[in-house]
Amino acid sequence: MAGAGMSQLSPRWTIFLCLFTILCSLFTTGVAVKENDFKKCSQSGFCKRNRAYADQAVSLGSEWQAPYKIPSELASFKDGQFHAPISKTIDEAGNTVQLPITVSFLKSGTARVTVDEKKRQEKDIEIRHNSGARKERYNEAEKWTIVGGLEVDTNAKVSHEDKTGIKIQYGPNLAFEADIKYEPYSIEFKRDGVAQIRLNDRGLINMEHWRPKIEKPEAEKKEGEEGQEEKKEEAPEVTPSEDESTWWEESFGGNTDTKPRGPESVALDITFLGYEHVYGIPEHAGPLSLKETRGGEGNYEQPYRLYNADVFEYVLDSPMTLYGAIPFMQAQRKDSTVGVFWLNAAETWIDITKAKESKNPLALGIGAKTNTQTHWISESGLIDVFVFLGPTPHDVTKSYAELTGTTALPQEFSIGYHQCRWNYISDDDVKEVDRKMDRYKIPYDVIWLDIEYTDDKKYFTWDNDMFKDPISMGKHLDEHGRKLVAIIDPHIKNVGGYHVSDELKSQDLAVKNKDGNIFDGWCWPGSSHWIDAFNPAAIKWWSSLFNYDRFKGTMENTFIWNDMNEPSVFNGPEVTMPKDNLHYGNWEHRDIHNVNGMTFHNATYEAMLSRKKGELKRPFVLTRSFFAGSQRLGAMWTGDNQASWDHLGAAIPMILAQGISGFPFSGADVGGFFGNPELELQSRWYQAGAFYPFFRGHAHIDARRREPFLLAEPHRSIITSALRLRYSLLPAWYTAFYHANQDGSPIIRPLYWTHPSEEGGFDIDDQFFVGSTGLLVKPVVEKDKTTTDIYIPDDEVYYDYFNYNKLSTTKGKHATVDAPLETIPVLIRGGHILPRRDTPRRSAQLMKFDDYTLVVAIGKNGQAEGELYVDDGDSFDYEKGQYIHRKFKLEGSTLTSTDAEGRDTKSIKEGEWLKRMHDVSVDKIIIIGAPSSWANQKEVVIESEGAKTSVPLDYHKAESSRAAFAIVGRVGARIGADWTASFA
Repeated sequence: MAGAGMSQLSPRWTIFLCLFTILCSLFTTGVAVKENDFKKCSQSGFCKRNRAYADQAVSLGSEWQAPYKIPSELASFKDGQFHAPISKTIDEAGNTVQLPITVSFLKSGTARVTVDEKKRQEKDIEIRHNSGARKERYNEAEKWTIVGGLEVDTNAKVSHEDKTGIKIQYGPNLAFEADIKYEPYSIEFKRDGVAQIRLNDRGLINMEHWRPKIEKPEAEKKEGEEGQEEKKEEAPEVTPSEDESTWWEESFGGNTDTKPRGPESVALDITFLGYEHVYGIPEHAGPLSLKETRGGEGNYEQPYRLYNADVFEYVLDSPMTLYGAIPFMQAQRKDSTVGVFWLNAAETWIDITKAKESKNPLALGIGAKTNTQTHWISESGLIDVFVFLGPTPHDVTKSYAELTGTTALPQEFSIGYHQCRWNYISDDDVKEVDRKMDRYKIPYDVIWLDIEYTDDKKYFTWDNDMFKDPISMGKHLDEHGRKLVAIIDPHIKNVGGYHVSDELKSQDLAVKNKDGNIFDGWCWPGSSHWIDAFNPAAIKWWSSLFNYDRFKGTMENTFIWNDMNEPSVFNGPEVTMPKDNLHYGNWEHRDIHNVNGMTFHNATYEAMLSRKKGELKRPFVLTRSFFAGSQRLGAMWTGDNQASWDHLGAAIPMILAQGISGFPFSGADVGGFFGNPELELQSRWYQAGAFYPFFRGHAHIDARRREPFLLAEPHRSIITSALRLRYSLLPAWYTAFYHANQDGSPIIRPLYWTHPSEEGGFDIDDQFFVGSTGLLVKPVVEKDKTTTDIYIPDDEVYYDYFNYNKLSTTKGKHATVDAPLETIPVLIRGGHILPRRDTPRRSAQLMKFDDYTLVVAIGKNGQAEGELYVDDGDSFDYEKGQYIHRKFKLEGSTLTSTDAEGRDTKSIKEGEWLKRMHDVSVDKIIIIGAPSSWANQKEVVIESEGAKTSVPLDYHKAESSRAAFAIVGRVGARIGADWTASFA
């Protein structure tokens, strides 16, 4: 669904638009949101102040002294934690404020640095405007984001201490060190004696302490001066941090923020020493390797912004904010990865610059290293930074996952194809789309309903004229093994007699305005209220609304889509909620804005766990807005993109950024949400979408109908082939999701993550590996392109996945492959084994008990290995051992299947699903790069469960560029059993 975009929907909606136009002088809509509808740093008071503060520090060079120091006599280290007050000098008289700092060294090897404000901790401040806002700095982001990994390492120890600072060793084998300097305050983090990250490297730390507002009396005019134009005297120079113009209130787009606590921003510079590439901090529509933000050729002028917003038709190659925020950044150099996680839920800006550093100033470029300098600026809250020292990309993402959790193991259907548009107009329309997908043998799993299914935008209701029998519709889908997803947004129509609105108000569960009254804003229904999902009582109430007996018309095959949860408020500042609104616990909206969408997502996730007594199922909930930790709750998509080649190309780095930032269940609207894609673009987009972790076609209400069966040939067949490829590879995709669930690994992986030694791949973001399958994919994202160049990151052999051609490759070079319109450039790397299912079916549910095919791509060393993870794809029974996890390994002339975890599978008490899997076998094995010694062999011996059988081997000699390959016929070994195939 579009964000704040408007279009003609229905006669009823047309009437509403007329009223909306009459009222437009009262509020700002987002009819055609452009960059100017959202703040630049110079329009955001705290960003402007901190950038100016940084400019002053840089201009002074070595003369700059940050007014922050730690009194050595007050510093202490005990039981894995360093405690001290940072003393901030606030005036020329030497007055100070105290900022307590805690550095915690965690058992995971992660370090956490937290800085608060003593006066705020003690609630020793005054709040203006009689606001009910909390006096403390917001300290509950951890409650929503962190789920583990906080156990302190009591083995951490002091290696040196004097009046200038302290050095603390920690981490695995005490290989990490934190060098804390007292004056000026800074912390340098080392690994194996080499400096990696430095906090406050350039002295840009700035915590705007509380201070009372002093009203300055206006100067009295002398006799005879009345009516004369006031003469403006030159203002005396002040330091940038003393610019009070936005301390006490701030206006933008006709809205004024009252700022009852005054200025309270926090900022810190973090330098990655010797690192030229940094990644992460989604969501932005730009390259994976982040650009510099202080101008210059090819760079941005603005900082990267994290402020979840409903950005309508977003622009590309820009640091402007989008719908979600994950303040997690990784830095990469050859054979080394480090990272930081800035735990702050307020509006945040991040400047990035790069500087050459050399011990010998004459050694220009020779021996010089590049430091990436970052400057993190948040409007409120704490300085709360987690530092990860790697050394590998996998180590960093795993450590981050220990803190924030991993991707939920999804419903299996949800990694199939989803068919959506704004809107399918009736239950008959839904049934007809379903029938035609079957008629043309086009597989899909889910059909979606946007807002028009409701009765006048009232969620948990149905339009009785158009959706007369939703149960019949649900049963029709269920008979075909398919699901329904319905949209539910956080804005509740403010109208009497609507039970959801009445209950929200009577139980006092809505977000409040600055005066403590229920906040009223405008969204799709018109006048609306917003559920306050920070409130435990609101979560409990929200859960009750999804029960089958309350949300009538839904069934067990109904799942949910949460949109507009930034939150989108059409008449709000920057199309969102006023920052001085109040949430549960009296926290201001400014404190929690970026985590707000996740709390709503969480409330829906909790609701979907059980919708009737005795039911417990994995939820599927799609979200548009997200924060660190949202990966535990479902999937996301990249929002309101356009049907253009540029947006097709931009989707891949956006999805890769999500994956390395801990939220890999992500995708983009296939075909583009706005506009009408030409047939070539639509075909290429489905080919790319077949390799998005979340695969959904979606379209705007004004776009032409573009379901795959409507397309002319050859495009219908091209898209059908892409969809069937996705479905055949579902076992490999589900295994990749399993690994994401276990350790936070990305599902589609950029080259820097898979090959951290190969510097040539560090800025490549248009190709990727799928999990650990060995599949290397480079979708075609340019018009009229019939070849593509794939970067080869290693010396291993690569085969064309479809025709088994062995590519002529060189490490660090590109290989050109043919890519006519009907072809997706997909290679398989030697040394890998991937599972797939080859019988075409119309949905994932109908494939559950199909046999498997194993594809073995023999590596240069003559070996290969791979995995399969499978469970029932629906329940939580996998937590009780109800799953199959196999490891396949080819060594010499023997291929084996063993339990990947070394379990005694015979000791597991089998449930219904495991019992049914006894009838599921390995059907065939395809070996690419089969050795010539097998050429005259006609049979393979399969040994499993005490029996030996001989099955046919069909060997195909190498021809031209095609590698030799062999096909082992009906293998017949149970997928869940140990077995051996002998080719000798």
